[in-house]
Amino acid sequence: MNTCGIEIKGSEIILCLLSKQDGLFQIGDCRQIRHTLSNSNDSESVRKFQFMLKKLFEDYKVSQVVIRERPTKGKFAGGAVGFKIEACIQLIDTVQVTLITGVKVKETVKNNPFPVPFKATGLKMFQEGAFTTAYAALCDAP
Repeated sequence: MNTCGIEIKGSEIILCLLSKQDGLFQIGDCRQIRHTLSNSNDSESVRKFQFMLKKLFEDYKVSQVVIRERPTKGKFAGGAVGFKIEACIQLIDTVQVTLITGVKVKETVKNNPFPVPFKATGLKMFQEGAFTTAYAALCDAP
């Protein structure tokens, strides 16, 4: 089962493809790990963004998408464009979409430390949030 971890930052999403088989984690290659919703006020831009993500999920046989949830209030609250992106992803009907809190991610990683240091994964530093989100979801999966 391929899982796509997503971290939303402003009008951008950061992706990390991860799978788990027989207790081993496999990081998948992805043609583009950052995507931006350029004009969130234009419904055509939102449709194109959603279509592009749906196609990416199909191409990489992603069955589960896990989004790191952002607070709605307070210092680290998500913005309107971020919530629009989140809804756009949740409406893709070919994948199962789940939200996971930052607290849950930290708790899971604390109880299930990474098998290798993050720097040894070969991922970009900005992908760490997306990676830990996917990792936490797969650790909790049966």
